[in-house]
Amino acid sequence: MMSMMYQAYQNHMDMAAPWRTGAASALKYLNLIPPDVSRQAFGRLAAALELISRSSLTYRRPAYAIKPVMVGNRELEVTEEVVFSTPFGSLLHFKKENSPEQPKMLLVAPMSGHFATLLRGTVQTLLQDHDVYITDWHNPRDIPLSAGGFSLADYTDHLIQFLNVLGPRSHMVAICQPSVSALAAAAIMSEDNHPARPASLTLMAGPIDTRILPTKVNDFAKSKPIKWFQDNLINFVPFQCKGAFRKVYPGFIQLTAFVSMNLERHVKSHVDLLDHLAKGETEKADTIKTFYDEYFAVMDLPAEFYIETVRDVFQEHLLPQGRLMHYDRPVNLGAVKRMGLMTVEGEKDDICSIGQTLAAQDLCTGVRTYRKVHHMQAGVGHYGVFSGRRWNNEIYPLLRDFVHVNS
Repeated sequence: MMSMMYQAYQNHMDMAAPWRTGAASALKYLNLIPPDVSRQAFGRLAAALELISRSSLTYRRPAYAIKPVMVGNRELEVTEEVVFSTPFGSLLHFKKENSPEQPKMLLVAPMSGHFATLLRGTVQTLLQDHDVYITDWHNPRDIPLSAGGFSLADYTDHLIQFLNVLGPRSHMVAICQPSVSALAAAAIMSEDNHPARPASLTLMAGPIDTRILPTKVNDFAKSKPIKWFQDNLINFVPFQCKGAFRKVYPGFIQLTAFVSMNLERHVKSHVDLLDHLAKGETEKADTIKTFYDEYFAVMDLPAEFYIETVRDVFQEHLLPQGRLMHYDRPVNLGAVKRMGLMTVEGEKDDICSIGQTLAAQDLCTGVRTYRKVHHMQAGVGHYGVFSGRRWNNEIYPLLRDFVHVNS
């Protein structure tokens, strides 16, 4: 029965759609009334109608909305172009018009319950000094069964294909979860003497060895047998979708878990939103709406990829033990040579604790000591490693210089 929960959820959302549409239509008519009159007489009603119209998740990727970027003393417009694509993901290029030549960089986004647009701030900063590409993963609920499955090895294979498109002397930066696949891809390409192997690899807050100072996330992954995850978290995509009957870990279940961890904060945010809307405090309301537009844009995970990640990365720790396989081939981290290796961790990271990413430095015995860099950022949690003030002002300059030295 658990495997039909996604179908029941989708049926419920479809049944509630007329209520959301009706609320949006009523709000449109209220907005025709002069604001001063409307706010006094109908402020709370309008606010309630807007919250009702927004009471659903979206499965569409939000826009990156990258702003023009300063390169030297010139402001350059940024456009998006897909340069390579598979059913499961696109290699998206943020092209700067009339830009000087800069190091090519593949930014590897997590395949998690949210889209790669969560890294838009990271992209915006990197674009100052780099020619940036990103792994723009597609939502499995929109991918037909005929496209086949998607495993942890398939993820690694996509990184190899994407790097091949970028060509020689490019750089790879992996954020969080995909650090394992990024390191595996670097090892395989190094062992094969692949011409497009990365000139440098940066791993940021990634679970290379989760045996080190395990977090609550790590403990949960080990608290139950893998069959429990298969029986309780894997569902079929509803028949209404293009990916009907594909097995996934549904985004709405992931989001429910995230929200429950900070339920009081999310309830307060929506009470505040209601209050701001009723009072006409547009700027404050827009800040909250912008956050939740992204937060409630959810993405399913392919079942194979999710189960293998839990088992191989968090339960059995195959990579640090030298037992990870890429299809039928051992991943040999000792083969990683002739590239720079940078690891970055956050002091207050409660998802990927201190030492888990640093472990890559000891595992990559073939990288010369002078080409290894590690940085532990004081005062930041998981997201502060790749977004926000400390990322922009303290971490990014180190990453920029590391890439420059290895270009």
